[in-house]
Amino acid sequence: MTRIIADISVSLDGFVTGPDPGPDNGLGTGGEALHTWAFSDDPDDRRVLHEGTVRSGAVVLGRRLFDLVDGPTGWDETTGYGAGEVGKPAFVVVTSSPPESVRLADLDWTFVTTGLPDAVAAARERAEAASSHSGKDLDVVLMGGGATIGSAFEAGLVDALSLHLAPVVLGTGTPLFTGSAPRTLVQRSVTPTSTATHLTYDVL
Repeated sequence: MTRIIADISVSLDGFVTGPDPGPDNGLGTGGEALHTWAFSDDPDDRRVLHEGTVRSGAVVLGRRLFDLVDGPTGWDETTGYGAGEVGKPAFVVVTSSPPESVRLADLDWTFVTTGLPDAVAAARERAEAASSHSGKDLDVVLMGGGATIGSAFEAGLVDALSLHLAPVVLGTGTPLFTGSAPRTLVQRSVTPTSTATHLTYDVL
């Protein structure tokens, strides 16, 4: 069964970027520390990255994050989705208007202008088609940014939450949660490494 999984790295004080994020500083000041684990040689970090990305039948991201990864200093052969761990899932971007051109034209991009629920529905269709083709269950992964995941969580669109808790306090930046209604989570796994504590929850 295809699930909707929010997967993001977060600081100890709840931020998914450092302060002053922008086109040339996507993770904000000090925000690179959030993703140290994704480039670690620790076997548990590598396993978490592989297991998290190999399940991706489709990936949802917001327009601001798309502009960063598709920008001139964005993804390349070594820093693309999953850092080389998986193939190329479909990507669905939530946006008010599609871009005029795409640098990463070898990836499968869909631009949805009718809101986050429609984007998640489109991604589910892509993931279910990929599941049928591969013969194994694949999920929709919400990779960010923080506002996209926070909105999906608040709207009840998220089935599971995968957090990579980095041992850093950023002080300010982009918060993951901004006063959303209370939700009950069921903890499913905890994997500590030297670079992060990987947490997974079912969202009720």
